[in-house]
Amino acid sequence: MKTILITGVNGFIGSHVAERLRKEGHKVRGLVRKTSDLSLIEGLDIQLFYGDITAPETLRQPLEGVDIVVHVAGLASDWGPYERFRRINVQGTQNIARAAAEVGVRRFVHISTVALHGFGHKQAVDEDFPMADTIFPYNESKKEAEKWLFEFAEQTAMEVTAVRPGNVYGPRDHTFIDKYLEALEQGKIAYIDGGRHKTCPVYIENLVEGILLACFHERAKNEPFIITDGLDITWKQFTDALADAMGLKRPKLSVPYGLVYALAWLMEMFYKLFLIQTPPLLTRYRIMNGGRDYYFSIEKARRILGYEPRIPLEEAVKRTVQWYKQRNEK
Repeated sequence: MKTILITGVNGFIGSHVAERLRKEGHKVRGLVRKTSDLSLIEGLDIQLFYGDITAPETLRQPLEGVDIVVHVAGLASDWGPYERFRRINVQGTQNIARAAAEVGVRRFVHISTVALHGFGHKQAVDEDFPMADTIFPYNESKKEAEKWLFEFAEQTAMEVTAVRPGNVYGPRDHTFIDKYLEALEQGKIAYIDGGRHKTCPVYIENLVEGILLACFHERAKNEPFIITDGLDITWKQFTDALADAMGLKRPKLSVPYGLVYALAWLMEMFYKLFLIQTPPLLTRYRIMNGGRDYYFSIEKARRILGYEPRIPLEEAVKRTVQWYKQRNEK
């Protein structure tokens, strides 16, 4: 049995990781802020510590006696100033990693992102594909954080592993799938270029499987791993599966990439000009995610970790839709 600290334990990914670790008998600690919504971890047998990755003085106590850190906390958004992303995703990661190394944590598992590799791939990209230079603060901050972590690993005895998830979805996802299914219900989904561009879904239970392998597998140390469902799938195929499971008509509306990208750019300029803090309806990040091929290879995780997505698309979609309908019935 190991003692594992999860930052961002109260979120979508963190709560699922905590639940799985408890089922396997590990002692789980969670780092949360005093203002955090704890509803997703209600009833879970975990020890909570109040702290903030941007406040180094709050991190040492939660880390004392910890074997493994799963660092999920971060700012995941397609909108906002770079300074905010850097403070949370880069400096926050540096703070928790330094504190973990100081107290003797054995392994630090960093939840990164496939967005490091940018958008628009002619083939399924693997971990050796160059990290892209983009205009997006989220991508750039996560890239800077991961690069720093592997450099830091060379200076300390603490092992570092990075997990790069694809587009995560599943029960408890209030960031993407909740809103996407609601838009499907309301008939507000429009494809870009007919939905022909490839995407990279990863069902939450499959991602958790990859994260646990990153925690415990000997060969995971000091390596990055892309974790997706390993599907060669387009946005239309993914959305049609959701619509079918919901008992809804499949979307037919389509807009050309160039037009909607220009519209997103105009919206962003308007929001920046008038200092509007909330994200615009369209952003260039969202348009590139749906309007450029964005898919990845999981062969390295299969070869080294023995990773295999256990939940197939049909079952994953079924469970997600079931959660969505039950939640809305309450």
